Amino acid sequence: PPGFVESSCHSRIFWMKLNKLLLQGKFFQLEINDPYAGPILLDEKLASRCGYVLSEDVWGNPIFRASVLGCHVANKADELFSLTVNIKVSSYSSMRAAVTYTYPMYCSYSSWASREIVCEENYMEVSVKTDVPAVSNDYTVAWMSALPETQNVAYQVWQLMFVSPSGRKRIMVSDAAKLGYSFNNTLSRVYLRAPYHSNESDVSTVSGVNMNMVTSTSMYRQRWLLLLIDTTVSCPVDGISFTDTTLTWTVPSVIPTLVVQESTFMSKNILMGVDGQVIVNPEEKNYLLEHNKTHIGITIPIGAEGGKLKSSVSGGVYGVIYSIDLFLEHTWTDADWQTTKYTVIKSITTPFMPQIPTVINTTLPEERLFNVAFGHFLPDVSLVTVAIGNVPFTPREAQHHGFKIYETPFSNRTKGFILEVSFDDPHVLKEYVNRNETKYTLLVNYTVSVGPEMTLYYHAAEVECVVADIEIPEAVGHCDEENLYLAIPTFGLHHYWNLYLGNKLLNQHVAITNGYLPATNSTHLILQIPLFSVGVVYEDVSFQKIKARFDVALRKVRTMETLQMFSVSCNFNSSAFIICHPDGTIMVSAQMKTVPAIDMSKTKLRDSSCKPRDYNEGHAFFKFHVTTCGTSVRFEGDYIIYENEISYEKEILPGQSIWKITRDPDYRLMVLCYYRAKETLVLGAFASDPSTSPPFGSGTMVPRSNTAVYRRIRQALNVVSRVSKDESFVEFYEPNKAILKRPTEPVFLEVELKDKSPLDELYLENCWVTGSLDFNSTPRWNITVDG
Repeated sequence: PPGFVESSCHSRIFWMKLNKLLLQGKFFQLEINDPYAGPILLDEKLASRCGYVLSEDVWGNPIFRASVLGCHVANKADELFSLTVNIKVSSYSSMRAAVTYTYPMYCSYSSWASREIVCEENYMEVSVKTDVPAVSNDYTVAWMSALPETQNVAYQVWQLMFVSPSGRKRIMVSDAAKLGYSFNNTLSRVYLRAPYHSNESDVSTVSGVNMNMVTSTSMYRQRWLLLLIDTTVSCPVDGISFTDTTLTWTVPSVIPTLVVQESTFMSKNILMGVDGQVIVNPEEKNYLLEHNKTHIGITIPIGAEGGKLKSSVSGGVYGVIYSIDLFLEHTWTDADWQTTKYTVIKSITTPFMPQIPTVINTTLPEERLFNVAFGHFLPDVSLVTVAIGNVPFTPREAQHHGFKIYETPFSNRTKGFILEVSFDDPHVLKEYVNRNETKYTLLVNYTVSVGPEMTLYYHAAEVECVVADIEIPEAVGHCDEENLYLAIPTFGLHHYWNLYLGNKLLNQHVAITNGYLPATNSTHLILQIPLFSVGVVYEDVSFQKIKARFDVALRKVRTMETLQMFSVSCNFNSSAFIICHPDGTIMVSAQMKTVPAIDMSKTKLRDSSCKPRDYNEGHAFFKFHVTTCGTSVRFEGDYIIYENEISYEKEILPGQSIWKITRDPDYRLMVLCYYRAKETLVLGAFASDPSTSPPFGSGTMVPRSNTAVYRRIRQALNVVSRVSKDESFVEFYEPNKAILKRPTEPVFLEVELKDKSPLDELYLENCWVTGSLDFNSTPRWNITVDG
């Protein structure tokens, strides 16, 4: 078919190339048409013995090369050569039902040098003119060792003499063929073709390059004529070196076994070629051809034109391999051979070179779109699937889902795959970070098909983008006569952040337990907080006036970091109230409800020395600590209850009667403060749970009749704590005042249970020091923990 076969002739080599595209999914064989014996199937043994090469070029096209001195080549006067090849193509590996294409090739070559050497991939060939003088004037060892054997040369029969480190071997040409050699003569030439690394060969190093060498003499005897021809051949077997960016092929300039008289050696011409074509100006293709007295070097940049980069996978790693088909033709003269043309054909492939693909993040946050490039790849790589958030998509499925996937060209003839994914796609991970930012994370797993082998390569990537796209909510507060109100936006609530009352999560249950009235609409949570409910902070309490504040912390759900404090603060007018502070301070505004009226300045607590701080005709204001003024304590369930009593001392009219006469009414008001047992500060030396802020206690005032005055208070305790100035416990510091101590100074603490009941015991649970009068200030230094 048209375009199936291309052929040419260069440097006395037939070159034939088959188009791999027309062989896809098919099998082929080559047969050599012998002019006398007919078609002969080409195999490896026949190829190396007869001067044939069957391989592939770097593009994967089958290549067939043949020497014009090959076994089945028709030779006309050593100038015109022809060879016919049968190309058999079948859809079956057994080659049944094969179609045969007969392809003749022709080559004209007349500019023979005195000696020509070809170093092919699978054979070495030397041919010499038969009119060349037989023996060098130097009488080398090889020649001298051959002379005694000439007496035994058969009449009119060619024989070969091999000289190697193991000794001399003289064999008939027919026997040499059995060893893989091919020897023949044409009208004007004699040639020897030898395989690499035969038993008769030797390896020597010339200028750092290993050479495979066959030292031989061809002998022919007829009547008075004895013909000895030097058919020694030597070819390089290595000389390849690599860097990350180049490959270099080195061949010796002078090969001693081929140039006996080195002093007469003169290099005439050096040519290089790629893929069978001579490169006239190598520098135009960035090739470097250089030579000196010892070496000829060809340096090719990896990836240069004429070669091929191929993708590969090794050990799960992506990389590339570069291949190029080179040949070198060196022509020289010397005194023995006049002209030698030395041709070396070399296919070079680099080792596997890892090239880890990179993921380039070109995301523009303002577009809220991930834009990720994955490369660089050669054209022989295709995208199979892309898994986003562990969900695999083929390119078609990805496009249908709303992702964008497309190829983009890069420099150096490489390409990449662009992936675009919206921040809002459900497969994108979202995490609230910092104060008002969202971290969007795209987890991608690429699966690509590599090379003609379609090897799968996997690559995982994680791309992040942090965007300040969250608005921290702001709360609005107000008050009425009896309540405080906070309106808090519900956006992000319980998703990004939660509300905390102190260190306790403010949920529906806590709100209702504390007496709050929560309500929500489409945008806000409205909290109604009664003035005397748990959590209200009383900033200033004076006669008939209270300044109250309610605080709620906005904290991150995951890290508990406080982002914002929502507060509402108002002044309230209250005629009667009781406030139980966390530090044990009790404030009471008592209202007169007697008839006739009494003098409120004469009211008192249990300790008659505890008088009102302020008063008027209808109210008296008391402020005292739970450890003073005769306050008693008792325990009920989870609560500690501190109890005192406001009373009025009646005025007795003077008289001698045994009856007491007074005009004042009876006035007694019971004051009760309730604290949770594990959260209160009982005394200045007692601690609360450090993980929670101390809450205010709840208080109540109970008017008491005269008959209840003498009722015994159950479980009343009297506990006193003091700090001594030294170990003598004689002088003590005044209570409720800051005491300054250096870290190395001892603290002498006395806690006394005044009650004498044998059923009561005293245990010291927690004890610490702080830098201020606030027991819960930080930093704090523990003295004892849990006793």
